[in-house]
Amino acid sequence: MLKKLVLFDIDGTLLSIGAINRSILVDALREVYGTEGSAGSCNFAGKMDSNIIYEVLYNGGLSTAEISEKFEQAKTTYIEMFRTYSKPSDVILMKGIRELLDELSGHSELMLGLLTGNFEASGRHKLLLPEINHYFPFGAFADDGEHRNDLPPVAVHRAHQLTGIQFSDQDIIIIGDTEHDIVCARVLNAKSIAVATGTYSTEELKKHNPHVLYENLSHTDAVLSEILQSSTN
Repeated sequence: MLKKLVLFDIDGTLLSIGAINRSILVDALREVYGTEGSAGSCNFAGKMDSNIIYEVLYNGGLSTAEISEKFEQAKTTYIEMFRTYSKPSDVILMKGIRELLDELSGHSELMLGLLTGNFEASGRHKLLLPEINHYFPFGAFADDGEHRNDLPPVAVHRAHQLTGIQFSDQDIIIIGDTEHDIVCARVLNAKSIAVATGTYSTEELKKHNPHVLYENLSHTDAVLSEILQSSTN
């Protein structure tokens, strides 16, 4: 019987995609809008892909209306270019991730999903490259809301659609590498597990009061124990 819902962020938590993701977005925006805006220097960590596009182009002098007019074209161009040009060697799995996913997937009481700011198509491709996509039967993505905090209820709803189970707050764990993941957990009163494998240090993450904080997720037994605990306290 399923008892726990475990939702993972992608970039900085499961894997690192390196510079190619930024360079492809720059190329896609140049192709569609004639400018990349501030995409070459913007901090992407924890942000929605959709919001990133608006932010960097707004910084480049485009109006909201100008961005909106070609947004779907830009999204499609970015996804197509990412699928075409990214390759397995561009992806580095974070320390301990494959071992952790193998362990979690062997526990019938756990259901794994995604809670990420990626567009679904590009996010799934990031997971396909290192062959970990199969661990995640569902997720909530940038396609599913205007703001990151819109996504947690979407993920819970999709888990319910798949299983018939309505997971309650103490049964949900959100794992991520930024303050945005910690805040997402608070949306549901869920347990937050923060990991300093992205651009945020342990000191920076600690300021946002996650329930649990790790340098990385390589200590499989300890992470599993935290996930199986029944309380967010």
